[in-house]
Formats: sequence, C-alpha cells, structure tokens
Amino acid sequence: MILFALFQRLFALVSLAVLGLSGWLIWSWWDRERDFEALGFGDPSNDRLYWGLGLLAFSFLGRFLILLLLGRGGGMASDKRRDGVMVDGADGSRLRLEIEGRTDGPILLLTHGWGMSSRIWADARASLSDRFGIAAWDLPGSGLSTRPTKGWSIEGFADDLKAVIDRLPEDRPIVVVGHSIGGMTTQTFCARHPEILNGRVAGVVLENTTHHNPLRTMILSGLVTALRPLIVLMMRLDILLSPLVWLMNWQSYLSGSTHMAMRIAGFGAWPTRAQLELTSRLPVRTSPAVQAHGNLAMIRWSVTDSLPAIPVPTLVLVGGRDLVTKDHAGEFIAKAIPHAELVRVPEAGHMGPVERNEAYVEAVARFAARVTQPATSAPGGFAAFDAPVGRRI
Repeated sequence: MILFALFQRLFALVSLAVLGLSGWLIWSWWDRERDFEALGFGDPSNDRLYWGLGLLAFSFLGRFLILLLLGRGGGMASDKRRDGVMVDGADGSRLRLEIEGRTDGPILLLTHGWGMSSRIWADARASLSDRFGIAAWDLPGSGLSTRPTKGWSIEGFADDLKAVIDRLPEDRPIVVVGHSIGGMTTQTFCARHPEILNGRVAGVVLENTTHHNPLRTMILSGLVTALRPLIVLMMRLDILLSPLVWLMNWQSYLSGSTHMAMRIAGFGAWPTRAQLELTSRLPVRTSPAVQAHGNLAMIRWSVTDSLPAIPVPTLVLVGGRDLVTKDHAGEFIAKAIPHAELVRVPEAGHMGPVERNEAYVEAVARFAARVTQPATSAPGGFAAFDAPVGRRI
C-alpha cells in the first residue's frame, strides 16, 4: 500500500520528533538542576521532567492508548501460523504455503496485500474452512517467504502464483482470491497463464485492487502522481537505509503512530482493536527494503490492455471508502473483463476483507460455489457464469 507507506513515514517522523522532544525536556531539566545546585539556589521546577517522562512513556507505550481511542471492542480469529510447506518460486524465492479446511471440493487460494502476510486472512480462513479447502501463501519477502533472487516485479509474483497452483491437488477446482497487490498479481497471472483458466482455475476474485499504477487510482491521484519522483526517491532511500528505517518503524509502532496511519489509510468504518493491531503490526515486521521494492514494482506495472482477454468468471469487490484504491478502479476492471460481477461494500476501506469480513466472505463463498459446480456443457467442466449487474452488500 503506497498510500499507507506515505502516511507511515509521515507519522513515524512525528513520532521521532516527540521522542526527541522528550529527551530534550529531560536533559534541559537536568541541566537546569545542575546549574541551580552550582549557584546555590533552590530547586528548579520539575515540570520539564514530568513532561519529558510523559512523552518518553508515550513514545514506547502509546499504542495501548491509541488502540483504545481508534478501535472498538471485539476480536478476530487467531492469526497463528498453521502447518505449511515451502514451494520453489519462479523468481528464486522460497514461498510459504499453508493448506487447511475441506479435503474435497473447491480450493480458495488466497493472496494477501503488500506489507502483510497470509496471517491477514485469519477471519476469512476461520469462516470458510468448513466449506472449502483453503490455501494461503506469503508473497516473496513477506511472512515466511524468502526474497526473490531475480528481481522484483508483479510478473514475477504472478509466476510464483503459478508455482503455488502447481503444488495444489490437480483434481480440485481452484478459485484464486487476491487483495490489493494480490489482485494485481492475480490479473497478471491471468494474462501470463491463460492455459489454466476455466480449467484448473474456475474463477477469480479481485478485492480492493487496481489495473495499473496505483498512484493513479488512489485519493489525490493528480497530486501524488506529480510527486512520483519524490516518492521513488523515498523508496530508494528506504532500500539504502533499511536497518535505520526499520528501527524508526518499530518506534512508530510502539508509540501508536503506525496505528494512526493505518486507521486513516486502511479502514473506512470503525475497526476493532484486534483488526487495527494486526494490520499495523504486519507491515512493521516486513523489511522496509522489501516494501520499497514492491512499491516500485507497482508503480511500473499495468495490465489494463489485457483485461478483455481474461475468460474466467471474475468477482470484483470494491470498498466505498477505500482511499488506497478508489472504487472507480474496480468498476473499470469489472467492465473490462467479459464475465465479471461487481460488488460494492459501501462502508469498507482498503482493508475491507478484514473490517467487513462477513460481507466479503459471503460474496466469495456464493461466487465460488456457483463457478465450481460441475457442468459438462461449460468450459473446463464447471458451471457457466453469467455475470449479474453490480450490487451492494
């Protein structure tokens, strides 16, 4: 999420400023205390000490207060790791793949957004695993997957997705689900590997994603696009200074500044504290260099011209309050793909699959059940799909 990266950097700098101010207040109190003792005067005011200690505590414990202010009560399913295997990626990476749920029938293959990992699907996996097989993997450099050795590109991620599909049982239909960069990867996969569409892959779900450079489909796209050279420079500095940026990100996380950035950029409605905590923690665990490489790859990417050639039934989910990927991007995708259905979730932000999990899960479940029903008259042996008009959830 490039927009989140920009907000994260801004709030991290503010967090560092607060930490620096706390240090200055404590030092200035100590310096005045020393001068007063040398001159034989009475004790100086301790106001600076108290303010300094308070800001210092907030710099490392503030996230607890921020979560109380920005999140509501309520939990989410456990995001603990399941048993998994490592798959050789097409770009030289080793990919973590976890499989659970039903051992027969369709498989939902889940691809997460950038800066996250397969742990982001905790609620979806819990809700869907009794109806489908669930396969979730970590993109290169994310979660437990290693970094690619052949460069960073969405095309490379798409070939990795193909490698993951090749590892799944051949006798079970697959519905590929991609959120954000996962949706970008899925669209690129469809363009690069059409031979397995309407065969092994019976359907595609694209959640809160775009079809070209995400700078052009986010809020204030004109301004952000004009600032592209500065954004590219920031990403390259993140790669060069990755260890220092990582320390800054962790301090920002502890202070709650990362949570504020995620609340603004990621959520449309009022998230639970558990949702806000998970979506704020995962990007901090991911190397800033990895995130920067992926963001640069997104800026260089487009699949717009390939959309009309995608033959597979497609479900496109958009969030009405998504600032990272405005809803017009999903609307364009749904119109360009011949057999596509558009579903709008009005209150959802970019992290719609997390904050409005029930709505997303039910839309995906209905779609997957429909496109994977056996039908000898349909291509690939699965039911024919006539896309209905767009609808709201």
